Parts: sequence; C-alpha cells; structure tokens
Amino acid sequence: MKVIILGSGPSTGVPMVGCTCRVCSSDNPRDKRTRPSLLIRHADRNILVDTATDLRRQALRQGIDRIDAVLYTHSHADHINGIDDLRGFHFLHREVVPCFGSRPTLDTLLRGFGYIFEPHEGSGYTPLLEANEVGGPFQLFGLTIVPVPLEHGMTSAMGYRIGNFAYLTDCSRIPEPSFPLLEGLDLLVMDGLRWTPHPFHFNIEGAIEVARRLGIRRTVLTHLSHEVAYADRARLPEGIEFAFDGMEFDLPET
Repeated sequence: MKVIILGSGPSTGVPMVGCTCRVCSSDNPRDKRTRPSLLIRHADRNILVDTATDLRRQALRQGIDRIDAVLYTHSHADHINGIDDLRGFHFLHREVVPCFGSRPTLDTLLRGFGYIFEPHEGSGYTPLLEANEVGGPFQLFGLTIVPVPLEHGMTSAMGYRIGNFAYLTDCSRIPEPSFPLLEGLDLLVMDGLRWTPHPFHFNIEGAIEVARRLGIRRTVLTHLSHEVAYADRARLPEGIEFAFDGMEFDLPET
C-alpha cells in the first residue's frame, strides 16, 4: 500500500494570498503547500481522502489517472470544494464511484453539490459519486477502513485508520473512546497547524503530546500554516517530522 500526501497545507494554502512572510516568500519547494488531501494506492485502486480545493493541480502533479473511491473527513470548504474536478476522471472512465463520510458531511455535500450525486433533467450533468454513510469499520478493495471520530473545535471530523497507518487531519481533540482505535500504529499523519495555539486545530506541541501518548514510532504533521517553515523541522523531537506535498510512504497492508 502506498500513501501519498497530495496537499500538506491549511485552508489558505501556502503561500497565502497577499502575504510576504518568510514562509510565503520561501524558495524551498517544501514550503509550497496545497490544500489538505491524501491518496491511498492499493491493488491498482486509488482511494482519495477529501476532494481538496487544489485537487486538479494535485492530480496533474502526481499523474493520477483514476479515482476509485473517496473518503471524506468533514465538510469544510478546503476539503470538499475540489469535488467538481472528479468530472475529468468520469469523462474517461464513466464510472460512478463510492464516497464515504459521516451523515452531516454527506448532507452538506448533497445540499451543495446535488448534481454530483443525482441526475437533473436538462442539466447535462451525470452522477459521479454514490454516497455511503459511515457508521463503523467497513471493507474497501480488500482493506479494512476504520473511522476515527475527532473533535474539530465546536464541530466534528473523522479520521481513518488502515492497518497500522492513520490519517487525522483537522482536529483539536481526540475523544477518549477514539484512542483505542489508534493503538499500535507505525505511522500517523495528523494535524499540526502551527506553533501557537489554535481553537480548531492541534498546534505542534499538542500533536507531539498525542504522538507520545500513543507511543508512535513515526508521526508526520500536516495541515501546516505559513507560521511553519520546513526548515524548522530541526526543532522537532525524534520521530516527529513535517509533511510536504508529494511525500510518499510504502506500508504493509495489515
């Protein structure tokens, strides 16, 4: 199983429009961050996590030629507004692919992007996605997908565990019942927005505390704002690192 970080940035991306700070002005390519998304490749299938605002750019950069399923973490704009870019894959393969998410997330998608899910007479649009509500672990292309409930400020979000890998973007707290779902991980990719505190996201210190509690060998921080330079990785403790767009991991499937 291969995991690819398509986008490692926050809702604004980095550089952020209008900003000339040291990170937004950096010439380090690892400081150029598109909106947060992930790709899982397994058994010749591509599973996309979130249709981020920059999906088209990410797909072209990584040479993605098809999407076979989509997992949604939550319904904030930076995680869903690239949904229309799935049309290109549909034009090529003419397949309606399954997507998965919580009931509130699916309801938001159905309200805002109804043409993606249902035919509308005279519109010229055909359905691209089939909505599936996530209520617990499920099977997808031979993988067991374990949803991990998260708190994202005053709202909720969903992480996903597959084998000994988990992806927890956009979270400020992990509820106690979710911690057992994260035991025994080899790799955790999780929210670590910035050095200073934030009401809706783990900051770097908070993410490190979670990793230490879980005893994870390797933790990669994503959803990084322009407050975080890739060069600042020297400040991180052993076993903690920063994500970057295009970062890849080869993982066992169980």
